[in-house]
Amino acid sequence: MNKTSKTFLKDMINAISPSGYENCAAAVWKAYAEKQADTVETDVHGNSHAVFNKGGKVKVMLAGHYDEIGFLISHIDDKGFLWIAPIGGWDPQIAQGQRVHIIGNGGKIISGVIGKIAIHLQEPEQRKKVSEIKDLWVDIGAKDKKETEKWVSIGDPLVIQYGFEELLNDRAVGRAFDDRAGAFSILEAGRLLAKEKTQCEVHIVATVQEEIGLRGARTAAFGIEPDVGIAVDVTFATDHPNIGSVVQQEGLVKIDGGPVVTRGPNINPKLFDLIIKTAKTEKIPVQIVAEARGTGTDANAIQLNRAGCATALISIPLRHMHSPCELISLKDVEAVSKLLAAVIRKITPRTNFIPF
Repeated sequence: MNKTSKTFLKDMINAISPSGYENCAAAVWKAYAEKQADTVETDVHGNSHAVFNKGGKVKVMLAGHYDEIGFLISHIDDKGFLWIAPIGGWDPQIAQGQRVHIIGNGGKIISGVIGKIAIHLQEPEQRKKVSEIKDLWVDIGAKDKKETEKWVSIGDPLVIQYGFEELLNDRAVGRAFDDRAGAFSILEAGRLLAKEKTQCEVHIVATVQEEIGLRGARTAAFGIEPDVGIAVDVTFATDHPNIGSVVQQEGLVKIDGGPVVTRGPNINPKLFDLIIKTAKTEKIPVQIVAEARGTGTDANAIQLNRAGCATALISIPLRHMHSPCELISLKDVEAVSKLLAAVIRKITPRTNFIPF
């Protein structure tokens, strides 16, 4: 991955942008998009929308969400402690004892810690149970409620303090690779296509509020009305210890194994075939998984848009999902961008996506 692209990815991961509060990630994404795209705009929900090859005959939409799981402040008590509500799906075991960053009054970043009763002070039965998020609080070091309210307010968002870090073998770890890696890869695909004339008008959308119900993709797709839609998200890597029988249900997915292409009712079969054929032609290794229902990703919202859309889902293998230490392969991310660009080059007005 080149230095400019890696810096863009790093800045995306370090942005504080839980669902409904995506403005920090949006600023990073749009600044990069404006150097590449014909037009860049943000809609009323906060989706960022870059158009490449305006005027192309086939509308293709690429979607990757740039929101993340997080928390918001639900209550400030008299002693100045913050009580929080989860945004998105949390394992409560992960939250306790973590440092957090809050976007506080005036946009200032405030540091805090998530506290709980020390194990020494717990009753024996308490030690056997996982603390629920409603029983955890955030301490910013304030003396009382009055001081706390100088810095933060009800509804302010917060995330765990973990940033981008490179590991061995072109792997990286950080918060919010779900799905900033996807929002990154679709825009990188646009960059690869930027100086080319394809027959597609490519709409690249960094979507909001996926973690709380695919909300941004639903409204963005309605406005664009694409002929073809490809969502890019992360998926479970199943190549780590203690995975057990999950492999039989989710399939074997490996870090560094290449893009993961989903097959099932959510996916247009002819678009799936085109992706697989293109991967073989371009010598891009791919992994195939099956999903018997809607995928729970932006692909579901796009497929059901208006009278229907030929839809596919390409995913990036990821370990430790919905934790502050999500791990991906930079090689996999790059391969997704290359595959997307290659597929779009092959789509013409004559390409038929009617399944049978």
